[in-house]
This record gives sequence, C-alpha cells and structure tokens, in this order.
Amino acid sequence: MPKISLRSAIQNSVPISNFNKGMAGKIFADVRSNGPKVVIKNNNPECVLMSPEEYISILDEIADMKLLLLAKERTKNAPKKIYRHGEVMKELGISEDDLKAAEDIEIE
Repeated sequence: MPKISLRSAIQNSVPISNFNKGMAGKIFADVRSNGPKVVIKNNNPECVLMSPEEYISILDEIADMKLLLLAKERTKNAPKKIYRHGEVMKELGISEDDLKAAEDIEIE
C-alpha cells in the first residue's frame, strides 16, 4: 500500500467530469494502486478518494495520537518514584498466600 501524503493527493487530482465519462472504474483502480486522489469540481477540491484501508489507517493513527497525548498529560504530574507490586506487598506485609486466602469481595 503506498504511503499517504497530502502533497501526492493534491498532485494526483482528478476532474469530476472524468466520472461522467465512464472512467470511475479506472479512477478507483488508480486510487487502490497509487494512493488518494482529490476530486476537482469547478476548479475547487470537492472530496478526497482513498481506499477503506487507508482511511482506517488514518483513523487509527489519530486515535493513537489522542491516547499518547492523554497519557503524556496524565503522567506530567506523576510521582518520580514508581513502586513495583512486590515492593508494595513487602512494605504492607502482605504475601501472595495472603491474597490467595482472601475471600472474593462482591461489590453491589
């Protein structure tokens, strides 16, 4: 799958009149093999054609970036020392056997 770039999409524009000339199949095949196309109508960009895989990939990248920003924001004021599970258990005097022996707690 070709790498998506706005520059290549703009450079690979297609007039909307080509769809009226029965060239839709050729245009779609070109999008699948060469990447997005910008559809031009009345000398203005009207829409961007891209494969569903490319669209999903873009949405996934946006979601990943949002999660990264959220994680960075949440960890900005995080404590400097990180406590490992074993350290906390030792400090509190709790053993794995203590945990196994504890009854399951139901929260209603």
